[in-house]
Amino acid sequence: MKIAVIALGKIGLPLAVQFANKGHEVVGVDVNSSVVDLVNAGREPFPGEARLQEHLATLVPAGQLRATSDYADAVPGADAVVLVVPLFVDNDAKPDFGWMDAATRSLAEHLTPGTLISYETTLPVGTTRDRWKPMLEEISGLVESEDFHLVFSPERVLTGRVFADLRKYPKLVGGLTPAGALRATEFYESVLDFDDRPDLVRPNGVWDLGSAEAAELAKLAETTYRDVNIGLANQFARFAASHGIDVYQVIEASNSQPYSHIHQPGIAVGGHCIPVYPRLYLWNDPDATVVAAARAANAAMPDYAIGLLEGAYGDLKGARVVVLGASYRGGVKETAFSGVFATVEALTARGATALVHDPMYTDEELVGVGFSPFHLGESADAAVVQADHAEYRDLGPADLPGITTFIDGRRVSHADRWPGVHYRAIGKALAPNS
Repeated sequence: MKIAVIALGKIGLPLAVQFANKGHEVVGVDVNSSVVDLVNAGREPFPGEARLQEHLATLVPAGQLRATSDYADAVPGADAVVLVVPLFVDNDAKPDFGWMDAATRSLAEHLTPGTLISYETTLPVGTTRDRWKPMLEEISGLVESEDFHLVFSPERVLTGRVFADLRKYPKLVGGLTPAGALRATEFYESVLDFDDRPDLVRPNGVWDLGSAEAAELAKLAETTYRDVNIGLANQFARFAASHGIDVYQVIEASNSQPYSHIHQPGIAVGGHCIPVYPRLYLWNDPDATVVAAARAANAAMPDYAIGLLEGAYGDLKGARVVVLGASYRGGVKETAFSGVFATVEALTARGATALVHDPMYTDEELVGVGFSPFHLGESADAAVVQADHAEYRDLGPADLPGITTFIDGRRVSHADRWPGVHYRAIGKALAPNS
């Protein structure tokens, strides 16, 4: 098959590589010319994705994968077009379709009969049928189900392990017609391999959910569940800490019963998915009070963590406080919706001098997103762990000379590593040395 993948980001490029590895001719489309140039040179445009560089170095010279910024080069004659263009939410938590609308228009302008179009970007329920179908038909002059098929098939992978996750999880598809769903099922069966999953109620593979709306809701539901679960864990953590209880022992005990699956509390919920998709769900269902409450609870955690710091340290005015981790989670170089922003804001509001350290970022990169860089070995009055980078597990007072208070927002450390320092972790009572 000839396959076009639109948007060569941290999901789209690995997808293009996966399709090419299965023997298909793949053309990636991206508006960023530097990304296009790097891909065509066989070089990964971003670090951290397992085996991506290895695959690019093989597939690009072999002519199985190439990139372009020209839709007219990639779309005409394609058997399948897969879109993974980002969808954002604005300051009012409403979806901003700007990038996706532009990509859809460009696709429609060059669409030819016989193509399967699959949107993998997470969407509010009804978007595939009510937004993309009319736009594609109006601009292309073609008719869905007669000239082309349109489906929704959400990506369900995490950056850093995309190739493994593609094998591990069922591929969900939802069509606008049974014929479109069948076409999508056949397509994904030809480009993906699946691990054996005896734990599933049906064999791992491509699962047709019966409609685009069901597939859209499935992706929103699985991610919103995580946000709600973490919100509950954070509520438990705040209560436990105020009553001298170790919430981590409580969660471990609760989860020993098979019907309890409480997640871990923490200083922030970040990334492109968990803090965003509940807002997309709320856009469809504004009366979902449970979802809204969890989102609010999680958004309040950075300020709560700085409140813990203030309680242990005292007045923060003029204090040099290091935020450890700019990334939204450990081991990933990405600041999308990272808790670092709210944490720095909470420190600044209390008069502290906020500094940021992250082993994955250069000083110039940290300055570029508005932070003052910090280097281990420099003096500090206090520190707050925001991202659970592996490098932070071995930190001690010698790495932060002068430190008096350490707030462990991700439970990466332990009080024993901080003799003479007030150590506090979210969800745990004050340590004996505090």
